[in-house]
Amino acid sequence: MEIHLNRVDYMQVGVTSQKTMRLLPPMGKKATQKVAIADHDGVLTCFGMKKGEAVPVFKTLPGLKIGRLDLGGVEGTPQEKIFVCSGSEVRGFTKKGKQFLTFEANLTESINAMHVSGADLFVCASYIYNHYCDCKDQDYYLSGDKINDIVCLSSENLSRVVPVLACQDRVLRVLKGSELAYDVEVPGPPSVLELYNKDGGEDIIYGTADGKLGLVKIGESSAVSKWEIENDKKKGGVLCVDTYDIIGDGVGDILVGRDDGTVEVYGLDSSSEPTLRFEHVLSESVTSIQGGCVGKESYDEVLTATYTGWVTGLTTEAQKAEAGPGDEVKMSKETQSKVASLRAELEQLQVKVLQGREKYQQSSQSSTAVSAVPVFSVNDKFTLCQDDASYSLTLEVQTAIDNLLLQSDVPIDLLDVDKNSAVVSFSECDSEQTNGNFLLATYRCQANTTRLELKVRSIEGQYGTLQAYITPRLQPKTCQVRQYPIKPLSLHQRTHSIDQDRPMNRLSLVGQFSFAEIHSWVVFCLPEVPEKTPAGETITFHFHNTFLSTQLEATYCKGEAHFRSDNISTISILSDVLSKEATKRKINLNISYDINDESVSHTLKMIHPKLEYQLLLAKKVQLIDALKELQVHEGNADFLIPEYRSILDESTFLLEEYKKQPAHLERLYGMITDLFIDKFKFKGQNVKTKVSSLLEILDNYDLNFLLEFFNEA
Repeated sequence: MEIHLNRVDYMQVGVTSQKTMRLLPPMGKKATQKVAIADHDGVLTCFGMKKGEAVPVFKTLPGLKIGRLDLGGVEGTPQEKIFVCSGSEVRGFTKKGKQFLTFEANLTESINAMHVSGADLFVCASYIYNHYCDCKDQDYYLSGDKINDIVCLSSENLSRVVPVLACQDRVLRVLKGSELAYDVEVPGPPSVLELYNKDGGEDIIYGTADGKLGLVKIGESSAVSKWEIENDKKKGGVLCVDTYDIIGDGVGDILVGRDDGTVEVYGLDSSSEPTLRFEHVLSESVTSIQGGCVGKESYDEVLTATYTGWVTGLTTEAQKAEAGPGDEVKMSKETQSKVASLRAELEQLQVKVLQGREKYQQSSQSSTAVSAVPVFSVNDKFTLCQDDASYSLTLEVQTAIDNLLLQSDVPIDLLDVDKNSAVVSFSECDSEQTNGNFLLATYRCQANTTRLELKVRSIEGQYGTLQAYITPRLQPKTCQVRQYPIKPLSLHQRTHSIDQDRPMNRLSLVGQFSFAEIHSWVVFCLPEVPEKTPAGETITFHFHNTFLSTQLEATYCKGEAHFRSDNISTISILSDVLSKEATKRKINLNISYDINDESVSHTLKMIHPKLEYQLLLAKKVQLIDALKELQVHEGNADFLIPEYRSILDESTFLLEEYKKQPAHLERLYGMITDLFIDKFKFKGQNVKTKVSSLLEILDNYDLNFLLEFFNEA
């Protein structure tokens, strides 16, 4: 059953954070609901709709940025008290706007996740979880990785309230008091949690930063995964989730908001499996989503809040209803009054802008003038995509972007992004000179572009910094610089476990280094490692290479570290970088290796399918122009053999695929060359003179010849 929803824009507030908009409970069964929304200006706004206009109920004064908003109240009564957190302070407001609570949690970091249940307040700040009851300390927990969200379960089947933390290391941590009861592995870094049934129950919906969705049933001692939805269409990461019966079949539907502006409604079929029923794309990331009745009585809708503060409804009410003869005058009058009020508001704003410009011109010409640099918010995300082993850089600005300059001091490839409409131009770089520029690219954006998505691919072993210079369409011209580290093992991603049966190489370090020092070196080398030194005396992390599917295990403690990988080049990179870091700190390291020769042929066999595919693709692409010429000359392609006819039929797809992956073949050649050099480096032999022979074999590629060459060299 498909549904049709129509878009209505209600109002705009300041820039908003994730989960900072909620709908207050309705006063009657089909009555409209009030909306509470908080922004980065520290303003909490509560409004309702009257005759198609947003009418404020109350609005607080500006203050510190509000990071989260939740609703609470006495158990068994409507949850209509509004709680917001700014920094480490939690404030409570009644539905009329009267402040009744100010609670200072005395945390060293800002609260980034909050849940309110009766007299219980649960807050999280980066790695710390705190539980307060009637504003008194109850429980405390230090997480192994960054906490992104929290929900608490209460049900007849549970003997206690069960807090669940969504943590960056792809784990849901289920707590019992101040202790970890157990954890649940999920397929990506969980960014948001939501109860499937708001009235109680044990089902939790989670959304991940890489766009996956899932439902987990949480018990006191174990959990069961009910379903998972893969992100096959490469949509954005999930920022917000809600449940509401928008289809009207008596079963709660799942509402999803993503960071690429996609809004989705999933209905559950007879076997309780989710099916996509509706999709709409907004122009900016969706930070909050709610289901309810806002615009007009009896018409359900999906209400969203976006990054720049737009509150938008997707309503079941028809927006272009056909008017009968009796309604025509009434409708035109309503429309006329609305247009008149909008025109009056526009004229007032134009006068204000002119007055502001004149005032600025006068003040800028005085002898004591100081140019005011306009402040603007940038929402950025630099994440490794597992599917194509590339980094996705997403930049979102509260105003239109004029241009973006990308600069990198390490070799990286820029990949094509379909959603990106900006015009890119490259400047020549002379990496031999001291400036060390390997990439200089400028993106000129079309008018009203507030969000830009780019993709880059790095080379493991070459590390440095990617810098983005963001210039919005503001006067006077101003620019913000954002920096993103490209790490030595940049294509590795955290995973829960590795295959212990693979042939592994080992690197062992022993020296006078502390646990914090060795951890900082691992953070420098590998992505997705928490910056905070782990609790305890020893720690183990597992990784897999998103490009080659090889793996790495890192185990370390004070004075000792062991790294195991089935790729000898990974061990070589780690050895070089860790030696440099130790030398910088004047720490002597005793380094030992245990090299497994079988691992080299194992890695070559893993590269084989990728290399074979790329060689075949390059061969087909080379033939396309010649085949098209023959087709034009002969008038048709019937005389060609089936293989050549299929190349012509698939030419558009083949060219797109080839364009998507620039320098892919060179990358694979480079990895095989590094593997060859590293294999013999550990044996104390320099084989750089034999690289030309290796490249000849690769040009006439055959896996068996390649394996023979590696063994005989």
